[in-house]
Amino acid sequence: MDGTQLNQRLQEHMTEAGLTQTELADAVNGYLTAAGHQGTVSDRTVRHWLTGKTRWPHPRQRAALGALFGCTAEELGFAPPAGRHTPTSTPEPPVLRRNFLTATTGTTAAATVPLFAPCPHIVGTTDVIRLRTGLDTLMTLDDRRGGHEALERAALNSSRQALDMQEQAASQRVRQRLFSIAADYTATAAWSAIDARLVGRAQQHLDRALYLAGMAKDPVAELRVWNSYAMLAHQNREYTKAVDAAQAAQACGITRRDPLFDSLAHARTAIGHATRGDRQTALRSLGYAHEALRKAERDVPRPSWVAFYGPAELSAITAIVRDRIGDSAAAEAASHRALASIPAQFHRNRALATTRLALAQLHQGDIEQACATASAAFDHMAGYPIPGRLRSLLGDFYRDLITLAPDAGIAREWGDRFRTEWSRS
Repeated sequence: MDGTQLNQRLQEHMTEAGLTQTELADAVNGYLTAAGHQGTVSDRTVRHWLTGKTRWPHPRQRAALGALFGCTAEELGFAPPAGRHTPTSTPEPPVLRRNFLTATTGTTAAATVPLFAPCPHIVGTTDVIRLRTGLDTLMTLDDRRGGHEALERAALNSSRQALDMQEQAASQRVRQRLFSIAADYTATAAWSAIDARLVGRAQQHLDRALYLAGMAKDPVAELRVWNSYAMLAHQNREYTKAVDAAQAAQACGITRRDPLFDSLAHARTAIGHATRGDRQTALRSLGYAHEALRKAERDVPRPSWVAFYGPAELSAITAIVRDRIGDSAAAEAASHRALASIPAQFHRNRALATTRLALAQLHQGDIEQACATASAAFDHMAGYPIPGRLRSLLGDFYRDLITLAPDAGIAREWGDRFRTEWSRS
């Protein structure tokens, strides 16, 4: 690599880790300081690495980069001066990719384990990145089995860890990022409680998460919290509050910069209007949601909690809105579209969409098909406890079933399975 050639390999690793030049400089300095050396790397230093002006960093800097990315300097695109024979070192495990959470499936608990032994004097970008990686693990666990108390406890423990690191933060920027991580973990705990229908705890967590998001000045975290407030208000049958919370999500600054978040906020508002029986306003909000999602870029880096949202989830929300305003045939079609594209690993979401499909079929009088479809929701959750939100929706299906067909044999059969699955969970 000559002095004018860009270091594409380093740039690719930075992009994958979501690091800016300043953030990489902070991360390297944090590593050097923890090792007892002076951290003198600046964003200009990183720029020299990227442009090729610096082809072979100082040995300590190479060691720091190797520890951060889990690569040798050569694998990061650097090359020693001609004629110099440098032994190839074995990189440490990449600290940017270590997970701090050991999560198991079934009914066993998820438990946090120590991320690292933090330097008592400074907490930098490296530590922030290490802590944030655990959110992805929690979201994967949620996708598989839904909200549960072990997930909630793990999220709260990690939030406390982020806040405990505040006193050792290297800068105000690091402190804000720690607040942001604490907000995300607390919002994850709230979401777990919402999915498990533990209403009181969910409210407490959301109040705390909103405060932390404000301290972090993080509009994405704020939108996440308002989105969850809307869902919680719906569980409490406070439908006007649900609309107000969804509209607060629309007002978050991130909706003006990223149409995907704008779409999510409008979709949540549409559900609120539909539940209140405001057909035209619900359809208008739903139209805004579809229009915004068409404008959203697919490959923009976003936090893992919003990975559930896209065309499949919007189709599932469309099914909810359509069914609540009496368009059951349109709701059935939307449910089929959702199920055709919801990723297989989203067990809970597929089970919810399947139950929505069964409700749309039931509301059209197709009793046998509705019962068969609703039974498939249990199959999607095979091996996992049924989370409270799904239990409640299946309960709604059963109540509508015995109202529409109280004497049908298939209704009694489905009721037997419903009680069996309920007791299993």
